[in-house]
Amino acid sequence: HGQDVIYSQQFSQPMYYNPAFTGINTGVRARFSYRDQWPNLPVDFKSYCFSADVGDRGLPGSGGFGLLVNSTNDGIGLIKYVSVGLNMAVRVPISSLMVAQVGIKAAVVQKKVNWDDMVFADQLSERYGNIYQTSFIPPDASKKVYPDFGAGGLLQFSNPQGNMSGIIGFAADHIFRPDESFLSTGSSPIPRRYVAHADFVVSAGGGSASGMYSTSGANEPLKINPGLIYENQNGIGAIQVGMNMMKYNIYIGGWFRTTLKESPNSVAALLAGYRYTFADDMSIKFIYSYDLQVSAKQQGLGGAHEISIVLEFDRLSIFGGGEGGSSGYTPGRSFRSGSPLECPSFY
Repeated sequence: HGQDVIYSQQFSQPMYYNPAFTGINTGVRARFSYRDQWPNLPVDFKSYCFSADVGDRGLPGSGGFGLLVNSTNDGIGLIKYVSVGLNMAVRVPISSLMVAQVGIKAAVVQKKVNWDDMVFADQLSERYGNIYQTSFIPPDASKKVYPDFGAGGLLQFSNPQGNMSGIIGFAADHIFRPDESFLSTGSSPIPRRYVAHADFVVSAGGGSASGMYSTSGANEPLKINPGLIYENQNGIGAIQVGMNMMKYNIYIGGWFRTTLKESPNSVAALLAGYRYTFADDMSIKFIYSYDLQVSAKQQGLGGAHEISIVLEFDRLSIFGGGEGGSSGYTPGRSFRSGSPLECPSFY
């Protein structure tokens, strides 16, 4: 009944939730996220996610391609999960103010279990604890390798003034429900995960919502990014709503997440971050968030710490698909100056 990892900073790993985000912006991006959930427990859950993608309008289909690596370490290393996937997306222009993208993910997954460190019921004494030898005979296989696929689509739009842009989308992961059971006598197909999301970027200062990297510091208008994301896996739904803001290269935000069941698990995530600009259209972002446990039944677990680092190179063109029409780095020119649809501020 376990669910896939839910990141509080879903905007820092958009390809994890929907492969259609691959190449949503021109240039090259690399993102790394680390999540430590329930650190007050002796067996906290650590998750890592790395993604990198290229958005180049010189590609066939004018979309992008990328790499997605996701890893979890559950229960002091008893179970280790690593997924390495390739993403590809196709961009379909609808009008000057609206485009659609469709993406797919093809991944190879390895899941390992450490039988030696497990404790079984027949090892336990009521008085002395773990003193007996178990009769359990572990299977020959300590790891499982299988393919996994996902797909999604999104619609990206902007108003004529360019001071508001938005994205709505839907994705499905584990489409073919691969079997991850270690035992030949049974099966354990992974439940499909469905994701629906929507967010908007509004420039509160009258400037362009797409000009996030064309100006900086005091000259940059306040960017407001409300959004929501809904996930459902194995019959358990979770919704997260909140808002980010950015001004003076500083990010702040707050998000509320709850499971949609009879006894919900709810958290409030607070975040802060900073963007450092190396040069025009080259930057690095550091964002930290902390999950506050709202549900009384999970008080004292320590919430969750999450750190994201995002590197952005907006002028880097590999296939000549930027404004300059040639590959490489084009100095003195911003890919983001042409259209609001090339630059949603928080992805």
